[in-house]
Amino acid sequence: MRFLLPTLLTTLVAGSAAMAEVPRVITDLPVVHSLTAQVMGDLGAPVLLLDKGADAHSFQLRPSQAAGLADSDLLIWLGPEMTPWLERSVTSLAPDMPQLTLLDAPETILRNFGEGKATDDHAGHDDHAGHDDHAGHDDHAGHDDPAGHDHSGLDPHAWLDPANARVWLPLIADRLSTLDPANAATYAQNATRAQTGIDALDTEIAALLAPIKDRPFVAAHDAYGYLTDHYGLTLLGTVALGDASSPGAARLAALRATIADIGALCLFPEVQSSPDLLTELASDTGTRIGAPLDPSGTALEPGPGTYDALMRNLATTLADCLAP
Repeated sequence: MRFLLPTLLTTLVAGSAAMAEVPRVITDLPVVHSLTAQVMGDLGAPVLLLDKGADAHSFQLRPSQAAGLADSDLLIWLGPEMTPWLERSVTSLAPDMPQLTLLDAPETILRNFGEGKATDDHAGHDDHAGHDDHAGHDDHAGHDDPAGHDHSGLDPHAWLDPANARVWLPLIADRLSTLDPANAATYAQNATRAQTGIDALDTEIAALLAPIKDRPFVAAHDAYGYLTDHYGLTLLGTVALGDASSPGAARLAALRATIADIGALCLFPEVQSSPDLLTELASDTGTRIGAPLDPSGTALEPGPGTYDALMRNLATTLADCLAP
């Protein structure tokens, strides 16, 4: 027993030291948190800043969250185009903290609002802390105003293309391995396993959505371009452009005319916004209303399975209403 106790203490101390080496990671959105949690696995848990049900564009950190941000080892986020409030917080609280900015990552498929895919070649984008230099991105000049989330230029909802999630997983593993080389193999294995899961999810969703590709629908706001591009869906229009913008009478009149001309089959509200305008539009046009969509996953419980749940819920909701 005299010899067992020192050995046991040595083992506990060594184990504690190994655990302490795991980076303290902070993330912005549930989808980023989910992908990061899959890569970290049992080694640790990332912190999610965005509260459940909160607006991704206009969130404000609580004092405890601000303190946690300042004490973190790594920030993994989409970028200021999606969460401008986080850029301001990082600049003031943790300007030297390492960052992985996913929208700037090479091979990320990007698109502009109102267009198809913009580019999937981002060589030269600095994914460490280069968010001050978005060559060719003209959409975040006004991102200090949450209500004015500008819907021109880069569309930041890139996670809705599963090809991007697949690209980001090994990048997350690489960055974690840089800070924690002792666990590099585990991060890499977890990322590969998660990529396999994304492939299976993509195949499942493609089969689910295939019968409704040519069936037009209207969404609450312009957030689904990556989803419709990837799966070939027919988005006829959106009631609002920005998350916090209110459509004018002219826009609603034009949308009514488009629905009357082409014939949208379903209108989809969102979990964070009032369905009143869509209900009125449905009454005027005789169009069905589908269940609310949740493109950011803010209504879901955060965790490793959130990304799969978000994508599967979107596909199921669309298919349920649009199915022939």
